[in-house]
This record gives sequence, structure tokens and C-alpha cells, in this order.
Amino acid sequence: MTKVLVLYYSSYGHIEQMADAVAEGARAGGAEVDIRRVPETAPKEIVEAFGFKTDTAHPTIESPDKLGEYDAVVIGAPTRFGRMPSQMAAFLDTTGGLWMKGALIGKVGGAFTSTASQHGGQETTLFSIITNLLHQGMTIVGLDYGFQGQMGVDEVRGGSPYGATTIADGDGSRQPHEEELAAARYQGKRIAETAAKLKG
Repeated sequence: MTKVLVLYYSSYGHIEQMADAVAEGARAGGAEVDIRRVPETAPKEIVEAFGFKTDTAHPTIESPDKLGEYDAVVIGAPTRFGRMPSQMAAFLDTTGGLWMKGALIGKVGGAFTSTASQHGGQETTLFSIITNLLHQGMTIVGLDYGFQGQMGVDEVRGGSPYGATTIADGDGSRQPHEEELAAARYQGKRIAETAAKLKG
């Protein structure tokens, strides 16, 4: 069976919800799925002062070497000034050993994100994640236009051909819309199906 890892960092729970949806989609695509988060690197006083979400059902990933055990890795992180946050960057900076061994070459990768506003850096954040995956030799699967829910301007909506997204608003009050969660499921399913084809 194809194995998929959904790896994420979430400060306020938006990306955690998207990670669950990506995992649902990957399972619907026939994969065995694990969800892991990267370690929090912000000082405890910052975490407390800004009200970061610290309760989660998902364990922290044990080591970067675990990525090599999967056929596909989907990475989710919110934006920080148009790029991935330092917590995810710090983890990805430890994957040099995998790169040296070519451990992820030919495997499938994908990305998803959240921003405060519609123009808050969704695509640049996705690319900041995808760049890492390309350097590892992975085949990228985004959110293709087979998912029509990302089209239209009748309401605020996330979605990009480069990956599923959600919009949190400046105070984090907007939670992922059902259509955004459906986009994450769609991308997760496509990633699982693509990984199965490449593996087979």
C-alpha cells in the first residue's frame, strides 16, 4: 500500500484542519496516511503571549529520516511574510542527509498553506515549500483545475494551482471553509493516486 506523510506546522489550528483534510483525501485515494507536526521553535513566552494552539492529536515527527519511509510527503505551513515560517524551515534544513542519499528522488510532494488575506503570500509561501521538495528530487502535485471550487470571485476563497489554501483573516477568526477543506481532500487524493502510479 502507498504510504503518505502529511507534515505540518500550525500556530492557530487552521493548517491543522487542512492537514486532516489532506489526509482524508489521501486515504480516499487508497493510501496509508500518517500526520505529523514539526517541533515548535518559538520561545515559550511567545507561544503563550500570542495564544498559539498547543493541544493536538498529532505527534511531532521523530526525525527528518522518517520522510524517506514514505511514497509521498505533503507539507503544510502558514505564511510568514510571504514564505514558510521558521519552524518548518528549521525542520527542512535538517534534511540534508536525505538529499545526500537521494532518499526522496522520484517520490511525490505537495504543499498547502494559509494566509491572513487573499493577497497575503499564498503562492510565494507554497513555492517556498515546493522549492525544497524539488531540490529533493520529488514530483510535485498541486491543486489542478479539476477542482473547480477554486474558481470564481463571488466570495472569499482559498485555492491555487500550486496547492490548497485557506484564508484566516488578520485575527485568525475565519476558519477553513468547507470548499477549502474539499480542495485539501482533492489534492490529498491526487497525491496518493499519483504516488501509487509511480510506485507501481
